[in-house]
Amino acid sequence: MVFNTGAALLDAIVLAVVSRESEGTYGYKITQDVRKAIEVSESTLYPVLRRLQKDECLEVYDRQFDGRNRRYYKVTDKGMTQLNLYMTEWKRYSGKINELFEGGATE
Repeated sequence: MVFNTGAALLDAIVLAVVSRESEGTYGYKITQDVRKAIEVSESTLYPVLRRLQKDECLEVYDRQFDGRNRRYYKVTDKGMTQLNLYMTEWKRYSGKINELFEGGATE
């Protein structure tokens, strides 16, 4: 993708991906799902996960998988509130950009 992906958009995408799994999901799967929308490396994504955890938007827990611990992430109530804000802002923002691309915005 030729467009820059800022921190807020990355946060929104990660929250959207994680929110689709009611029991939470693990880091590698999050990376794969995010890559369906934008190209991102694990070294970029894990700091986003840590920041969202620190901001209490994600909770983290470990679960055994094939004899080792796998770290899972789940969206908190605060995270859902933030995701809803991001979705509202994205609809407004993308609508304005689409209008510009389609030649409809004159303001």
